Amino acid sequence: MRYNKKLGDVLALLSGGLLPLAFAPYSISIIAILSIIMLSLLWQNITPRRACWRGFLYGIGMFGIGVSWVHISFYQFGGLPMIGAISLTLVFVITIALYPALLGWLLIRFFPNNNLILLPAAWTLMEWLRGWLFTGFPWLSIGYSQIDSPLNSFAPLLGVYGVSWITVLVAILLIYSCNFKQLKRAVISIIILISLLIGSLSEIKWTYPIDKPFKVALVQGNIPQEFKWLSGFQLPSMQRYLETSQLHRDADLIIWPETAIPLFYHEIRSYAPGFLEELMLEHIEYKTDFLIGVPTMNSDGSYYNTVMSFTDKPSFYYKNHLVPFGEYIPLQAIFGSLLRLLNIPMSEFSAGTTHQTPLTSVGYDVGISICYEDAFGGLIRNSLPTAKFLVNVSNDAWFGDSIAPHQHLEIARMRASETGRYLLRATNTGISAIINNKGKIIARAPQFEITALRAEVQPYQGTTPYVKFGDKLIVIISLFIIILGFMFVNKAKLMQNFKHYNFQKN
Repeated sequence: MRYNKKLGDVLALLSGGLLPLAFAPYSISIIAILSIIMLSLLWQNITPRRACWRGFLYGIGMFGIGVSWVHISFYQFGGLPMIGAISLTLVFVITIALYPALLGWLLIRFFPNNNLILLPAAWTLMEWLRGWLFTGFPWLSIGYSQIDSPLNSFAPLLGVYGVSWITVLVAILLIYSCNFKQLKRAVISIIILISLLIGSLSEIKWTYPIDKPFKVALVQGNIPQEFKWLSGFQLPSMQRYLETSQLHRDADLIIWPETAIPLFYHEIRSYAPGFLEELMLEHIEYKTDFLIGVPTMNSDGSYYNTVMSFTDKPSFYYKNHLVPFGEYIPLQAIFGSLLRLLNIPMSEFSAGTTHQTPLTSVGYDVGISICYEDAFGGLIRNSLPTAKFLVNVSNDAWFGDSIAPHQHLEIARMRASETGRYLLRATNTGISAIINNKGKIIARAPQFEITALRAEVQPYQGTTPYVKFGDKLIVIISLFIIILGFMFVNKAKLMQNFKHYNFQKN
């Protein structure tokens, strides 16, 4: 018996460790379903404490491999020794592994006999909680793994958490179809219904094109992160972006990535005389609009990670959702002195307001997000439905040649799919990409090359159900299912107690 418990623990760790293979760059989507099947079976006929432990091991495997790239920024660019970088990464992995641990404990504690049927709703609520609690970390939500599978048809309807719900449901239905002969007919009927739904949803056009496509160029400067903020490298870096842009003067819109200009906006005229004037000449003479990543500073010394719309009347978007420990230090009293040991430039940004007036470029409102912000579907919704296309500027150079940029691109694809809008992703070292309104990549730049990605972009308008309702819809559905589960369990206990009472009375 003890041997079986230990074997189950090992299998929980392995099934979690296999899950990242379902995500980019591997994209073996079926592994997500198989991994959930394995975990849910390992949660059967055990104590809540053992379920908690196996959930924790599953999380260690999942995040220990899936987000191991976090150590790169600490070690290569943060100035920490390898042991320190690994230690910080391990603390992070242990922290987020507590989510599946808590899920396992709650399921077996309150639903020892009905946890399978309630797992889709419970899993979805766990992912949603992880996506906002303590600023949120929605990375590796199961729904992202289905971006290229038929299940992604649910994205415009219910968002990524809705796709997670359907994915886990499919896993549970497969278990039921194999283990419960009396339910096989019902399970087959539900699977047929889901298949019909997928077919119907894929045919629905939630949004529709307007006007003619316009030409874009996404400039990928490939500036090494270790040189980006050095004083002797700032002007050559800016010149590289300008000269590359000048090779694409026929473009209606040119986009530079996050902090492509490594100077505060108010410093540009002092440190790079004539640069803004030359950029304005490009705009006026060739009728080209620019969206440019550049930090800005207020008179009080607070500064922001910003995108500037460089048109006849420049305007700015200020990043709202900052990266903890990378762009700001939470709980300064506890972590302030410790985190200042990290040699991370510009690491105490201020946050912009949640609702900002959309930037305008090429005559359309644009939904802007900066780097990590595109992991939050609710934030992207703020610019919709007025925005006719989406833009994400990023700098994944922090994570080198790891799986992180591939995962980040997958997340961006989900935002396009949820909103029914093109998404233009301009990055420093890659992966720059142009994604259509279905979440499909229509153009992609190679990593670690100086290039400009060209394509035509179709503006769209209209509102998907996800844009209208956000995550509320799937959260309410999941909560309703859990409440029904509680009612069913309590009713069953009541009936059992009533029978026991009558038996004793007789």
